[in-house]
Amino acid sequence: MEEELVKQAGVNFQAIPAAGIHGVGLRALPHNLLQLARGYGRARHILRQFRPETIFFTGGYVAGPMALASRSPARSAARSRNVLYVPDIEPGLALKALARFADCITVSDEASRAYFPARRNIIVSGYPTRPELGSWSRHQARATLGLENNTPVLLVTGGSKGARSINRAILAALPELLPMAQVVHISGKLDWAEVQAAREELLSSPMGHLAARYHAFAYLHDQMGAALASADLVVARAGASTLGEFPLFGLPAVLVPYPYAWRYQQVNAQHLAQHGAALVLENASLPTQLLLVVSDLLRDPTRLEQMGASMRSLARPEAAQVIARQLYPPAERGAS
Repeated sequence: MEEELVKQAGVNFQAIPAAGIHGVGLRALPHNLLQLARGYGRARHILRQFRPETIFFTGGYVAGPMALASRSPARSAARSRNVLYVPDIEPGLALKALARFADCITVSDEASRAYFPARRNIIVSGYPTRPELGSWSRHQARATLGLENNTPVLLVTGGSKGARSINRAILAALPELLPMAQVVHISGKLDWAEVQAAREELLSSPMGHLAARYHAFAYLHDQMGAALASADLVVARAGASTLGEFPLFGLPAVLVPYPYAWRYQQVNAQHLAQHGAALVLENASLPTQLLLVVSDLLRDPTRLEQMGASMRSLARPEAAQVIARQLYPPAERGAS
């Protein structure tokens, strides 16, 4: 996905072989170590060719070979400035390891400082969001997506790849949800055929007169800002982007952390819940609890308003600029 998006933006992309070593079986470990060794060689070649002044790391095991190559003896005469960005509240293992190579660490929230107790070069930047996201007014957003102005809007998204458990829970709840709200459902491409079939079934059912309130999309990119701006409530996973995008719009959330990975999403969700900006629902509880939680919130506009204000208080719309300034050497930052 990253390769496709970077190339679409007209930016040169070069891949680095890499593989994880934490939590893999003994059979996979030799292959993965070989991939990392290849990645180290590839990273050194890129550094010799490109000669960067700054290297920007955002995590993932692919960053390991580049971090090691950037600190190799052959690079000592022209050492790059290494800037690290921690998108989630809790840094992943790769980011914790990379921290020792970093000249500067930027984090999404003050709470991340606790994971780097010995480091002083930490700057709380916030989570960077695309400028075009914040360009939508609610009226313009709802008009673009074909939504009514006077009916609440529930946004459902599982991230770029979708979330099957959320998709199926929402589809099952549509008969009860549509009388009270419009639903903008971004399903991801993997479940799109199932969502289309459910929409056709809805059209031919006794609820067919409310089918126009159900707006399903496999994926939104250029209009994701419209979906966020139009919504009164969102049901979503708790990936790092929730720390930036939902606060930007003051959008109250029901967060369902992805259960089959390390605890990053759980920590993100609990962080927002502790600030009164979100409710946390476990993935296993979706079939029985999602409709109850969402319908209670939609019927309580005062609570939604309070949650939205709490979410908005966490916004840092200048995050991208704060991080960008750290990419320049200190002398150049002072001059600008």
